[in-house]
Amino acid sequence: MVARIGLMQARRAMSTAKPELVSSNKMFGGLTTRHRHQADTLGCEMGFAVYTPPMDKAVNGQFSVLYWLSGLTCDDTNFITKAGSQKYLAEHGIMVVCPDTSPRGLDLPGQDDSYDFGSAAGFYLNATQDPWATNYRMEEYVTQELRTYISEHFPINEAATGIFGHSMGGLGALNLFLKNRDIYKSASAFAPICHPTTCPWGQKAFKGYLGEDETAWKEYDPVLLLEQTDLDTMPPILVSQGGADDFLTEQLKPETLPSHPNVVVEMHEGYDHSYYFMASFIEQHIQHHAAILSNNP
Repeated sequence: MVARIGLMQARRAMSTAKPELVSSNKMFGGLTTRHRHQADTLGCEMGFAVYTPPMDKAVNGQFSVLYWLSGLTCDDTNFITKAGSQKYLAEHGIMVVCPDTSPRGLDLPGQDDSYDFGSAAGFYLNATQDPWATNYRMEEYVTQELRTYISEHFPINEAATGIFGHSMGGLGALNLFLKNRDIYKSASAFAPICHPTTCPWGQKAFKGYLGEDETAWKEYDPVLLLEQTDLDTMPPILVSQGGADDFLTEQLKPETLPSHPNVVVEMHEGYDHSYYFMASFIEQHIQHHAAILSNNP
């Protein structure tokens, strides 16, 4: 018993320990940094990236904060190196935090067999099926452990928190926003998987992580969650979708989102699924969040 208490105390100390700094680069007066820490929720070490604006943009020493969720095959580096967000984050005084897309280094059977399940494909849910249930708890990690960890080590205003993402991460951002309105005050998405219970990516992930009972899948479907939401009182959600996206028809299905003034779906002809698309409209998304978060001092 004493040994168990000692182990729990040691793990707690690791989870609250200052994050290891992997790299740091100055950009637009602020800092783009990468870090590592021990994630108890996931049972592994995890990386995350941060952009901290210049301190003269802070309000009472704190920044509004956005959490970015990346898509399939990505990690914590993709957005921070490709999206071109830092200039606009600096202008608005908003910090961004980019977690990885799944637990890493666990050596679970089948975790690296395909690009759309397992490693780099955590789908931002809490798995209930073996062997994934113990470690694949990305929903809990993002909404609880990482958020608490960031508040302990970075100068953020938790009352002004938003979330956004791309593809699988856009799905995650919409889900976590709709399920945690007390935490996230704003949301947007690039090319999200809108109706995952009806598309191959979602069906494969949900069957593997959540099991055969499709009623459990509904908890992670934005279209179904929006049906249960009072859209009139919900802050507006911005969804940007490229018209030349190869996954548009089979996987993403933006037409299934409800038609409502607070569900803003913008189609951009000629744009694909890549970061070229996201970099083209990232300023608009940051402005969207800034307008909402500025009302949550």
